[in-house]
Amino acid sequence: MEQRNLGRTGLRVSELCLGTMSFGDDAGGHAVLDAFTEAGGTFIDTADMYARGGSEEILGRWLAGRRRDDLVIATKVWGRMGDAPNDAGLSRKHIVSAVEASLRRLGTDYIDLYQTHIWDPTTPVEETLATLDTLVRAGKVRYIGASNVTASQLQRSLDVSRHRGWEPYAALQPLYNLLRRELEWELAPLSADEGLGVIPWSPLAGGWLTGKYRRGMVSAPAGSREARVQEQSGEESWRKNDTEETWRVLDALHEVAEEAGRTPSQVALRWVRERPAVTAPIIGPRTVEQLADNLGATGWELTADQTAKLDAASARTPPYPYDFQARIAP
Repeated sequence: MEQRNLGRTGLRVSELCLGTMSFGDDAGGHAVLDAFTEAGGTFIDTADMYARGGSEEILGRWLAGRRRDDLVIATKVWGRMGDAPNDAGLSRKHIVSAVEASLRRLGTDYIDLYQTHIWDPTTPVEETLATLDTLVRAGKVRYIGASNVTASQLQRSLDVSRHRGWEPYAALQPLYNLLRRELEWELAPLSADEGLGVIPWSPLAGGWLTGKYRRGMVSAPAGSREARVQEQSGEESWRKNDTEETWRVLDALHEVAEEAGRTPSQVALRWVRERPAVTAPIIGPRTVEQLADNLGATGWELTADQTAKLDAASARTPPYPYDFQARIAP
């Protein structure tokens, strides 16, 4: 796999990042980790709230037999890890406790990329950023990143860090795929301007871009992630995605995949990988077979016509003021 710089930092990461949220046990998780690193993958993402620390523990047991400095390990803080009032959020108290717990579960003395999992409106941003800066200065964290924030929240955080002389966010982990392109309205240009690496989550839209779905279907395939969601929440999730906009994207995706001689998931991942703002999409295979398919997104490029076809099919009319500005732009 190609190695790329994370934004403007000197940190080199593989062009695909392995997400570990779906890991359920050592055997399955370790098999995927082995195959990923054997293929040249070096970038691994987790979070303390995944299975209440279970994902970090699976990764930590695997790390015990590896050369730590060969890998870039990312994890996150914010999620509820207990029932006490301060067992969640981005306060100094929770962050300090959470980073120590993550270090123990991972079996390492430092985290390469420590990310705030979502904006915490109950904690002053200065408190959060000062605490993260302290962790970097103490050597427990190498770089910091943000996830699931608005452009204004991200810009405010960057401005505060710049003004105070604190370590700034180096990366953004947003939702981004052919079905969800809102990143392009503000967060992608902001990340480019500020030199942040962008590592999108859900590049396959929760399985919708893997090839399992085709126009005319009336329910999710048995055993799919969407089917499990349907069982838990009724048909609400299906109705949200069962739209002409979705099927138009999937029609184009299948067409390009057939033309390119690739699977739909490989095309969908490749499209995200080639976006100008993106450093490394986060893949989340549950099995070695799924990983093998995901790895097929590397080593080739979409043609200009194929990219244009996917762009056109997935384009959405933006809300105000983006649409207004586009209409009156000189």
